[in-house]
Order: sequence, then structure tokens, then C-alpha cells
Amino acid sequence: MTTERLRPRSDSLPPPPSSPSGGDRLLFLAEALRTFHDTGALAPSGAELVNALVVPVTSRPNRPISVLEVGAGTGVVTRRLAQVLRPGDRLHVVEANPRFADRLREDPALAARHPGIALRLSACRVEELPQCRPATPTAPDGIGRAAGTGPGGGARATDATDATDERYDVIVSGLPFTNFEPAQVRHLLDLYLRLLMPGGELTYFGYLGTTTARTLTSGPRQGARHRAVVRLLRQFEATYGLGERTVWHNLPPARAYLLRTPGGREDWGPGTDCPAAEPAGNR
Repeated sequence: MTTERLRPRSDSLPPPPSSPSGGDRLLFLAEALRTFHDTGALAPSGAELVNALVVPVTSRPNRPISVLEVGAGTGVVTRRLAQVLRPGDRLHVVEANPRFADRLREDPALAARHPGIALRLSACRVEELPQCRPATPTAPDGIGRAAGTGPGGGARATDATDATDERYDVIVSGLPFTNFEPAQVRHLLDLYLRLLMPGGELTYFGYLGTTTARTLTSGPRQGARHRAVVRLLRQFEATYGLGERTVWHNLPPARAYLLRTPGGREDWGPGTDCPAAEPAGNR
């Protein structure tokens, strides 16, 4: 597990479009086939879904903000965030898949962002975030420790010890909740509440028609687990939801959710004793 500061390069060209390249699509597909449980899709999100997910950043307060992206994949949302963030803002990207994390480290669009935008990459699960340790510099392209000031006067990023108590104005989650156990989803949602500032906003998405597809392809037990997660998410959205947007021009079609919390852990629904799926050996 590592936390790294990705520093902007003063000699970089203007950032390319945020849409995924052919190489990104191939990498994403390869990882989806290898670890679909954690990837949750066969292709990166399309442009319309990406724009729906970054709404809290594009309609933001007139002050520096701190953004956490969880489950960045090949970086299609990350690149869009780097385009719309402003000098003085901070972006913390968490990606557990080491191949995706390597792709993010080498991303030319992220290197070409405004030098005043601090970017930190944690190659671990969000649940492990306080234990991530900063990495020492490994290459001359600006990948270095989580603390310090980058070339061109980039904003100072907090280091791993600061991150223990760090809270965020916005969280953008790309995790495939319906692939997880209900108890794990509850834990993640409660963690997001603790990580958000009072009044902070959260976005995530889900694909349409997946409950029926799960039952048909994986059997009734997996279908029951999937439905339990959906019920949990709908209860969370009933408590904190601000709105949702259906994106038909995506593969597959998806629905993005926007939520806001008053801050801290809230009593919004059933605890971690919510229904869970059968152990893997019994499926």
C-alpha cells in the first residue's frame, strides 16, 4: 500500500480529452475479465456519466475544495476532475488495482494539470487509507512523496499521517457496490459519511437492469444478495439524496446519484447485521 504525490510537469502539453483511449479500454477489459468482482464493468464510464459524477465539483463553492475519488480505474473520471478543478484544490485518488494505479501514475493528462492543483494517489483500498504509507521518488516524472511542493509552485499535499483525519468536500465513488456483500456496502457508506465535511457531497452510480441479469446469470442466492444491496442503497439515498440522473448513452446504461450529508455518522438505516450473502463456498 502506498500513497504518492503526482506532481505536475511544467513542460507538459495541454491535457488531452478525458475520454478513454483504446489502450485504456483494453486494459480495463483485461482487468474486468481477471477481477470482475472489484472492477464491476467491462468498459470505462462514458462522457455523459463522467459529467454526472463530477457535478459537485462543477457547481462548487467559490473557495478551494478537497476531493476524494475512490475506484479510479484507468482514470476517465480522474482526468475530468483534473480539468475542472482550480488552483488551490486538492484531489486524492484511491485505486486498489496495481495495474490501474500504474496507469494513473503515467497519465499525461494528469501530469499536464495546472500546477496549483495538488494530486495524491493512494494504491490501496479506501478502508486501508490511514495505513497507506508515502512512497519515495522512483522516477524523474514527478512521482514522489505525498508531502512537498511540486515544480511550478504546486500546492503542498498532505502526507499519510495527515490523511488519517482528512475530510473532503466531495467524494466521487466508482466502486461496484452491487458486487459486494451488504455488510461491506454499509461499512463503505458509513466510511464516506465520516470522510465528508459537514454538507459535503457524494456521487456514485449503478448500472440499469443488473438485478435481473444477476439472478439469471449467477443464481437466486446471488440475486438475493444483489437485491439486499440495492435496498440498502435506496435507504441511504432516501436519507441523503439530492437527485439522480439516468444516462442512456453509456455501456451499459447507468444512473448517477447525488447525495449530501450533514456530516458525521448518521442513523440512516440497518446496521452491519443487514442480510449478507452465503459464503463463497456455498454459492
